[in-house]
Amino acid sequence: MTVNPQIDSQKDALLSTPIEHIDMTSFDAREIIDRMAKMSFTSRDLARAAEIYNAMLADKDCSIILTLAGSTSAGGCMQVYADLIKYNMVDAVVATGASIVDMDFFEALGFRHYRGETGVDDNYLRGLAIDRIYDTYIDEDELQSCDHAIAEIADSLPARPHTSREFIRAMGAYLASGKARKPGSLVQTAYENEVPVFCPAFTDSSAGFGLVMHQDRNPERHLTIDSVRDFRELTDLKMEAGTTGLLMIGGGAPKNFAQDTVVCAEMLGKPVEMHKYAVQITVADVRDGACSSSTLKEASSWGKVDTAMEQMVFAEAGSVIPLLASDAYHRGDWKGRRQRRFASIYG
Repeated sequence: MTVNPQIDSQKDALLSTPIEHIDMTSFDAREIIDRMAKMSFTSRDLARAAEIYNAMLADKDCSIILTLAGSTSAGGCMQVYADLIKYNMVDAVVATGASIVDMDFFEALGFRHYRGETGVDDNYLRGLAIDRIYDTYIDEDELQSCDHAIAEIADSLPARPHTSREFIRAMGAYLASGKARKPGSLVQTAYENEVPVFCPAFTDSSAGFGLVMHQDRNPERHLTIDSVRDFRELTDLKMEAGTTGLLMIGGGAPKNFAQDTVVCAEMLGKPVEMHKYAVQITVADVRDGACSSSTLKEASSWGKVDTAMEQMVFAEAGSVIPLLASDAYHRGDWKGRRQRRFASIYG
């Protein structure tokens, strides 16, 4: 923690303009999406993706899984993702640990992300204990407070293996108990609406630091994260849900984790239908064969995604997900959806 008044002043100056999270309910994107449908390139792809997402919401049998990778939560889309849960527009979330802990839970504790610059001297930022995500800043001292909150939660739980879903539910309960400084976070909203949240690489985030501190303090009796049971639990959700749609922001482990449930169910001798609907928003290059960029048509070759209602949108997600989400919110198909409350299937 910085103690030099001059350094503190410089740090305060850089951390003076918080990121403002966009509210998808405050504007109506239907007209621009309708017009984009008559255009070309990414515009038409986005309009097609919006059409598919609205079809998911209108399909009474379809359960929707949101996957999150990348830093759009820190960059201004955090409220969008929480509101998708609030308005019953997604039924489960699969995310990176950073999206859930370093971004959402972090802000729920009362901290903020800040507008920054890309051309700054990163060694200078390091001297001020400021972390950078492209043009967004985070106070490292505050991020370490988040780590300590994770350790505090871990210390309060039974010393046994937990899934990431179980631990994130405990994070939601922690916030709901009065620890939240900011209302309406994704973690707390998911907890209150029984929407399960999975992080297949949970410890690749502030959760990892907090859990290491917890184990260091409790060398004989401590909790662990059971990633295998995580996969089984998400597969159980797919088997329970039947018809499913995927709304995928970025790619990576969350994308693959959600898609692989179809294959896992088949391996267990309990075959399920492929994900009927799928939308992915990514900037990843398809030519290197990476998971983040693998097309949804490619996923069909693995038996994961049906190709009848799928759309890739090659765009920076922060620039298009507010339009897609606002369009769906204002078209209103979510109003007739049954609330799944999938967290209840785990007892």
